[in-house]
Amino acid sequence: MTDWIAHLFRDPELLRMGHGQRAADLNLGLGWVYYGLGRVLRPSTAVVIGSYRGFVPLVLGKALADNVEGGRVVFVDPSLVDDFWTDPVRVRGHFARFGVTNVTHHLHTTQQFVETAAYRELSGVGLVFVDGYHTAEQAAFDYEAFRDKLSPDGVVLFHDSAAVRRTRIYGPERAYEHRVTDYLAELKRDPALQVFDLPFAAGVTLVRKVSRDS
Repeated sequence: MTDWIAHLFRDPELLRMGHGQRAADLNLGLGWVYYGLGRVLRPSTAVVIGSYRGFVPLVLGKALADNVEGGRVVFVDPSLVDDFWTDPVRVRGHFARFGVTNVTHHLHTTQQFVETAAYRELSGVGLVFVDGYHTAEQAAFDYEAFRDKLSPDGVVLFHDSAAVRRTRIYGPERAYEHRVTDYLAELKRDPALQVFDLPFAAGVTLVRKVSRDS
């Protein structure tokens, strides 16, 4: 695993975006949580919504590939930051150079993806990672789009959940505030859900249905 992380962090772009990564000690930061959940839950399918350069799809893809059962990552990103995800050949090559070949990219927003056959065919999703447009409204849409696709023990992770902050990732003329935490405040009032914050780096919050045996 350390060799894989060392290879991963030769790309400095994979050290960005608030997951607490650190190259000096080959530390995945919050990526250890993502990798660990992939190994513990052993989902046949994980969904990732949004990723700047693919850190989360790569970590989850690696986790699922390391499971004896295998598994796949469905990655949804419309490439609104720049054109990084627009060329399918380059996208496949990007993941393959890290030995990850179980990621399928869809060049869509979530709103577009839910209209596709690929979405309709999804079921039994074990893990969803929400990291797209960070308004409360979009976080709600992303969650609700996959809520009924989850397996009984499925987990949803929301990134950038530690605080409200302003971002210019789409350019200064399209600056906006991350408001994922506002939507999570609503979910915390739902007695049918367990909602657990990890307020490290940019933060990640785990959401799952309360077990009937709890």
